[in-house]
Amino acid sequence: MSELSQREVRIDVWLWAARFFKTRSLAKQAIDGGKVELNGLSCKPARGVHVGDRVRVSRGEEKLECEVAALSEKRGPAVEAQKLYRETEESVASRERQREDRRMTGGALLRPASRPDKKARRLIQAMKDSL
Repeated sequence: MSELSQREVRIDVWLWAARFFKTRSLAKQAIDGGKVELNGLSCKPARGVHVGDRVRVSRGEEKLECEVAALSEKRGPAVEAQKLYRETEESVASRERQREDRRMTGGALLRPASRPDKKARRLIQAMKDSL
């Protein structure tokens, strides 16, 4: 890894190696979709990442902001991947607040008291067919 500290690594490869995304293709799609910012600016998948850069990643409702601590082109165990970045205190606090809000509101899902009976299922199906 000392050899890589002098160079740069593509951001899509780094996001994959740091286990932000399961595949490099998903990392590339997120970057193209504007879900990833490097040093406050949108970027392309081939953009180089250096130690000390700030990366902001949006995955659904989850938003992470971290600083690049090390570079890697290889995907390793999760323990090693966590050494590649340091999440900012604001990001950790924000995610904790969101987690607590979801817990308190029950995920904001309105669940019916019971499963629909045969008549209700037919009405639901008829409504779906009319659309």
